[in-house]
Amino acid sequence: MTQRKGEKPTISIQEHMAIDVCPGPIQPIKQISDYFPRYPRGLPPSAVAVAPLRAPSSAVTAATAAAAADSGGHEDAVTQPPLERPGVGGGSAPAAGASGGSVGPVGGSRRDEEPDVEGYDSDDSTTLGTLEFSLLYDQENNALLCTINKAKGLKPMDHNGLSDPYVKLHLLPGASKANKLRTKTLHNTLNPVWSETLTYYGITDEDMVRKTLRISVCDEDKFRHNEFIGETRIPLKKLKPNQLKNFNNCLEKQLPVNKTEDKSLEERGRIMISLKYNTQKSCLVVGIIRCAHLAAMDANGFSDPYVKTYLKPDENKKSKHKTAVKKKTLNPEFNEEFSYDIKYADLTKKTLEVTVWDYDIGKSNDFIGGVSLGINANGERLKHWFDCLKNKDKKIERWHTLTNELPGALND
Repeated sequence: MTQRKGEKPTISIQEHMAIDVCPGPIQPIKQISDYFPRYPRGLPPSAVAVAPLRAPSSAVTAATAAAAADSGGHEDAVTQPPLERPGVGGGSAPAAGASGGSVGPVGGSRRDEEPDVEGYDSDDSTTLGTLEFSLLYDQENNALLCTINKAKGLKPMDHNGLSDPYVKLHLLPGASKANKLRTKTLHNTLNPVWSETLTYYGITDEDMVRKTLRISVCDEDKFRHNEFIGETRIPLKKLKPNQLKNFNNCLEKQLPVNKTEDKSLEERGRIMISLKYNTQKSCLVVGIIRCAHLAAMDANGFSDPYVKTYLKPDENKKSKHKTAVKKKTLNPEFNEEFSYDIKYADLTKKTLEVTVWDYDIGKSNDFIGGVSLGINANGERLKHWFDCLKNKDKKIERWHTLTNELPGALND
């Protein structure tokens, strides 16, 4: 474009906007989190003192630099020295952070520092909270009592700065749904008090040696998936029989569960059986009390279990008894008794076969597990049978581990 002498240079609106808006190299756009940093315990005093000064000073510095560029070094250009950080030479560089917290640097360094863990969007300094609980192994009743007392300072998970926490328990290794217990949910609190006792039945001395109790604290959401807050794990070998032990543990991030567990440790569940020989009626009374940690046989992760008993050899095919079906559970309670008319002397020749099945409509029922008690058994099964023979008219209760072998090749 040619320009005549004395005429003012013409500048297009695009060039004018480019000069005014972009005085220098393009800077990365700040994220909203840079202006509103998250602090786990409120804004630190040092950040309160420094943060308000830094943002305006940096803004003024940028504005003065732009003005200086536009004015081309005129005398009316306003200059403002940048705010210097204490203890750092060369005050022209902007401060990268304040002690205890910062508004956040420009660029992607803040995002790189955050842990990329599922369920976590806070800084490493964010505390997850503490959990107070107690454990008791009742050796006589083969029960593990877990009392969940309270939690303190839980991480807020909801938009209102609070959470709706509950606690769930798992025994590892083992199927999650088969041995999951949970407390009630307490709403809108970071310091919940549950004071609930959850009980695992059918716990043996062997379990106390090789199993670990996983305690997880979660936040319940009505319209989306529940969120994980933190967990703690207690090896059961730390507990002494019949001695209450108290814990006050800091919650940790979710640890990976070992999915390559030894298949030899895989179980089909436990069953509690009572035996009693009634001398007045000359009969053996068999009680099916309850099952625990049964294997899930249905697609929904549960089973519809029932129990069958046989007293073998059964020449007349009349020894079969069956309990009621318990729907959608892996820890059913039956509390049913069956009697077999038999002379006391003949008990040494008999074997009691107990099987647990999953009821299905329209197809064959699934075998879950079984156990045999009698003179040909061994271990706890043999001991239970002998204790019944030695203690007439006394009910003897025992827990037994189900095996995946069908006793006597029974068909349902």
